[in-house]
Amino acid sequence: MTTSLHDHDRAGPTTPGPVLQVRDVVRRFGDLTAVDGASFHIEPGETYGLLGPNGAGKTTTISMVAGLIAADSGEVTVMGRPMTPAEVDAKRHIGLVPQDLAVYPELTGRENLMFFGRLQRLGGKELLARVDEVLDLIGLTDRGGDATKEYSGGMKRRLNIGIGLLHRPMLLILDEPTVGVDPQSRHAILESVEALSVEGMAVLYTTHYMEEAERLCDRIAIMDAGRIQAEGTQDELVRLIGELDTVRLTGSGDTALVAAALSDLPEVAAALHQPHDVTLTVRDAPSAVASIVTRATTAGMSLKDVEISRPDLESVFLHLTGKGLRD
Repeated sequence: MTTSLHDHDRAGPTTPGPVLQVRDVVRRFGDLTAVDGASFHIEPGETYGLLGPNGAGKTTTISMVAGLIAADSGEVTVMGRPMTPAEVDAKRHIGLVPQDLAVYPELTGRENLMFFGRLQRLGGKELLARVDEVLDLIGLTDRGGDATKEYSGGMKRRLNIGIGLLHRPMLLILDEPTVGVDPQSRHAILESVEALSVEGMAVLYTTHYMEEAERLCDRIAIMDAGRIQAEGTQDELVRLIGELDTVRLTGSGDTALVAAALSDLPEVAAALHQPHDVTLTVRDAPSAVASIVTRATTAGMSLKDVEISRPDLESVFLHLTGKGLRD
């Protein structure tokens, strides 16, 4: 199944430029500014990741992109058309896969797809063929005749993705699609998302899992406190922190006190503490590790392990925000 979205008459006319353009959007809830001037765009065939911890503003951002809520200021356009809650034409180009499952448990997987396909004005042989294509893409052909109440959590999430794909959207929005699923199902979901690139679809993917962004996304925006702190390919983002390495100290003791003591070292750019470890971004870790170990021991930490790694997205996030992705 490699049908191009652009060959399908329901996809609508193609327009030059990005599928999605977000310009300086702001959204407030009372005194809370959930999104504070976010801007980005997604090209056809590109998978774009919004990477950040829970509460960073990712879901609010995609809610504005999908036209579920209005921005207080700024602009969202899809296929060149302004997106608002009242907009209809632009929404036809979007497939939205929310965090919450939207399937009927008493219906089979195939019946769910048929039902939602009819809501998208598909019918006849076109709908039957498309349901078969989607079941194959999400790896549920063999289970399509089973009631979805018998599905695992991961299978339900894959079906959720399939529902969003039925009408061949130009933009697919995936909001934390692997939350709460087992590792095997998570792998299957990621494989399904990877397969979308053959269809030329633009994908907006939100996650707080660094490894998912690294695996799936052509470009990544690091989002925290409602703002996009940095954006680019993985290599471009890693270059932002130059030659900084990551040092993780594992052991027992007052890790908050240890992190504070290590922050005073000139080689340490940032320090993050958890109950049993301290994670540092460090300039030239191999030459700095001796002084780090000495300072940590002096601060009362009983070390079990010291791990040094080269920069990755976790390091970039820690460097830009001073906290970890899971915070």
